[in-house]
Amino acid sequence: MSFASDTKQELCREPVHRRCCAVAESYGVLLFCNTFSDKLIRIVTESRDFAQRLPGLFKKAFSVSFDDLPDVEQGGKLIFQIHDRAAIARIYEAFGLTAENNLALHINLGVLEEECDRISFLRGAFLAGGSVTDPEKRYHLELTTSHLKVSNEAYSLLLEQSFQPKDTMRNGSSVLYFKQSDAIEDFLTLIGAPVCAMRIMEAKVEKDLRNGVNRRVNCETANLGKAVDAAQEQIAAIRQLHTAGVLEQLPEKLQKTAQLRVEHPEATLTELAQLHEPILTKSAVNHRLRKLMEAAKE
Repeated sequence: MSFASDTKQELCREPVHRRCCAVAESYGVLLFCNTFSDKLIRIVTESRDFAQRLPGLFKKAFSVSFDDLPDVEQGGKLIFQIHDRAAIARIYEAFGLTAENNLALHINLGVLEEECDRISFLRGAFLAGGSVTDPEKRYHLELTTSHLKVSNEAYSLLLEQSFQPKDTMRNGSSVLYFKQSDAIEDFLTLIGAPVCAMRIMEAKVEKDLRNGVNRRVNCETANLGKAVDAAQEQIAAIRQLHTAGVLEQLPEKLQKTAQLRVEHPEATLTELAQLHEPILTKSAVNHRLRKLMEAAKE
């Protein structure tokens, strides 16, 4: 299964003990689902776990049943529908709405007075209109609804919960989204998916470790390349001095360093210093090699 499916599966394991929470979660579902009007309620999902949760959720919240139920065992999209006007009117009434006076749907915050109700609402919104990307690929979580007013009020609701979502329009729908891993972790933990939130944290740690290792390897490779290039230049200078008959005229200590450099072309300055008798410091070897380079230039 995908990471989004795993997340919805975890959310659907969250029990609904209180009717107010069932109403609030259903509210989120309806405002972020496919269709919510006075003539038709239509919820479309590919999540089998969400599909199994829906009938019980609506029964607890409104004491209504779906008129059309999908076969949860079938593949593809699952469609739930209510077209009974009396059932829809009962649902509207639970939210303090009437079909005649609420042509543009909005969030009635009076239904979400308690903290548990706000959390349940956001859980329902994610189950119906939410998605989250596999953290191994990138960090992205979004809530999508066709009701602009609902999206604006959900934005304010998220701000009250200390979140800072971004918003955009896509194909006529309003989208609230997060691209920061910390915000996604906190949101999933809030609505009841702490295990999936932990998976994001683990993915982030693994990415940081891989990036750190890659940076170190690249840095070491670059430094090694520079050291090899420098050693080749030094050896070329020493051979030039030898060909010109100048090397034998230099001080004995420079000749010794030149000999060791030619015999150990792969050695670092530290290793080269250890080969001297007595042992020299890295800076002393570097100083001698610079003298040889300068002599070659002259």
